[in-house]
Amino acid sequence: MSQIISFSADSAFAKDFDNLIERSGYKNRSRFIRDAALFFADIQQRGDLVEMDEAETVEGHLVVYYQHDHGKGQKLLDLRHSDLIEVASYTHSSLKHSHTCVDLLQVKGAAGNIRFVIEDLQNTQHVDKVSFVLAPMRDDGCC
Repeated sequence: MSQIISFSADSAFAKDFDNLIERSGYKNRSRFIRDAALFFADIQQRGDLVEMDEAETVEGHLVVYYQHDHGKGQKLLDLRHSDLIEVASYTHSSLKHSHTCVDLLQVKGAAGNIRFVIEDLQNTQHVDKVSFVLAPMRDDGCC
């Protein structure tokens, strides 16, 4: 069941609010406000991966773009079997248009270990980009 929640804003913000929603890719004000509130609360409560306590357990998706050669494949294979992080799933794709490979790993581990893995990959020759998408935390839910 939905519940109406309202808030007040200054004139300049209110004037540009619908444009902000549209520029963000949303068509629905309620969903935009809900997602913005959840995102902000998550960042305020847990912080960014860089700021998290080294021992805090986190999970999310590690995205690695690189030029395909046998050395990188081996390094990623070793990572999937390392004790640093737990890899729940792994997908490899070849992006023909951008002439690059991308590996997507669903990972879980201590924030410090994930930071170490990211830094190690960023300093690996022929790795073009490394991103980590931190999963939001919920107290309960479907999984």
